[in-house]
Amino acid sequence: MWHQYLHQIQQGDVKALARCISLVENEVPGYELLLQSLPSNSIPVIGITGPPGAGKSTLTDSLIGAITQEGKKVGVLCIDPSSPFNLGALLGDRIRMSDWYNNSNVFIRSLATRGSLGGLHPKIIEITDLMKAAPVDYIIIETVGIGQSEIDIVGLADITVVVVVPEAGDEIQTMKAGLMEIADIFVVNKADRPDADLFVSNLSLMLAPAFHSKDITIPIIKTVATTKQGVKDLYNAIVNQIAHSTLNEKRSWLLTEKAFYLISQNRMKGIDKNQLKKEIAKEGSKFNLYEFIKGY
Repeated sequence: MWHQYLHQIQQGDVKALARCISLVENEVPGYELLLQSLPSNSIPVIGITGPPGAGKSTLTDSLIGAITQEGKKVGVLCIDPSSPFNLGALLGDRIRMSDWYNNSNVFIRSLATRGSLGGLHPKIIEITDLMKAAPVDYIIIETVGIGQSEIDIVGLADITVVVVVPEAGDEIQTMKAGLMEIADIFVVNKADRPDADLFVSNLSLMLAPAFHSKDITIPIIKTVATTKQGVKDLYNAIVNQIAHSTLNEKRSWLLTEKAFYLISQNRMKGIDKNQLKKEIAKEGSKFNLYEFIKGY
């Protein structure tokens, strides 16, 4: 059955791909066999992240347009906040991307974080690798942008695009050093707003100290996603980074991050938080956390 699914996915059967994503997402028995049968490949993964309100969804929508205009195919994973009631994707309708749902060169799937602390889907690595089996040229992952996901995406994406807006002037001053370091490309969206050029200049100055000792240039692209202004420049910058970046050097590190995460997830299987709570409650005032976890 799993080999048949894989063959269908490789032939571009979007229904088979959608079904298999659901099987992996819900850990249907035997799904590991499907994952183990996946061939290795080097389809570039583009991560788009940044704070809420930066216009990531609109920018992703415009970037899809730029990619398809070149005759390329793209798979898109949109990570959304979870509904508190059914753990489904709260923004699952993705109205702003509705133009692409009937386009044969585009596959879009919304995934809920399902309470994952990092802000990414708990099965994001597996689902991304599954999508790589499909005949696509690029995979885009748009994060929910709640904080930690902006750092976590670097362990998954080959190219990380960090989206900010001119009004983030004060925010950029206190931005985590980690976020500054993960960006392969910075996008200043809504660049038609006042002080956008000043913001870009300040961002350039902030990036300079971090990379003065390295032969690295981080492109800063100005865009107005709603009118698609600058989106072609962003696409060209992504293509250039893929062609000339150190993806091969980064590959081992990326695979190490993925392996560590998946091993950690596997080791935690069978541990039920509610059962833990019951066991801890039994211990009462004599509870010793470190003695307790020795048994796991």
